[in-house]
Amino acid sequence: MEPTAEPPFYSAGMRAVQDHFDGRRLADRLEQVTRHSTFSTSDLELLAASSMVFVATADADGWPDCSYKGGRPGFVRTLSDHDLAIAVYDGNSQYRSLGNITSNPKVGLLFVDFDGGTRLRVNGTASMVLPGDDADLVSSFPGAIAVITVCALSIFPNCGRYLHDLASGTPSVHAPADGYTPPEAEWKSMDLFADVLPQAHG
Repeated sequence: MEPTAEPPFYSAGMRAVQDHFDGRRLADRLEQVTRHSTFSTSDLELLAASSMVFVATADADGWPDCSYKGGRPGFVRTLSDHDLAIAVYDGNSQYRSLGNITSNPKVGLLFVDFDGGTRLRVNGTASMVLPGDDADLVSSFPGAIAVITVCALSIFPNCGRYLHDLASGTPSVHAPADGYTPPEAEWKSMDLFADVLPQAHG
């Protein structure tokens, strides 16, 4: 699928909140150094190993919905340097994600490797593929009843500072608590961001 023009990375609402917290400069720097529209080698490795993804969709009126999709590694597959496919399996017959995609193709995906700590966000446009549309693609995913294809427009990491250790049940060291002051994020001391930190955190 040929990508459409990349949408603005930040909406007017995002900009207003960034300005409220003096975060516009940092947000701009993050866009410059992290946003891309084709999958990198590390992106491809994460996608190939993924056994889950969170899929955010919205209906024609803009009402959002978020769904967990899971499978064995390989249920997410890249089709090109900017396209991916997600197998859809038998569920509870609500078809909320697929239904939304048919009327509003804009989607947001969140991949999280809870063991390694890698997180990836993919925003783009999606299509529902049924066996009658592309039998070869759907049948290439064992057990799939349909496939969601996504053309990526923005690919960027998700902040992992507050990712908990699920195996041990230990909360992130960055999660505040009564009587506990979390350590400063290491990236805030990097030269790359030193000149754009919000004044309240400078």
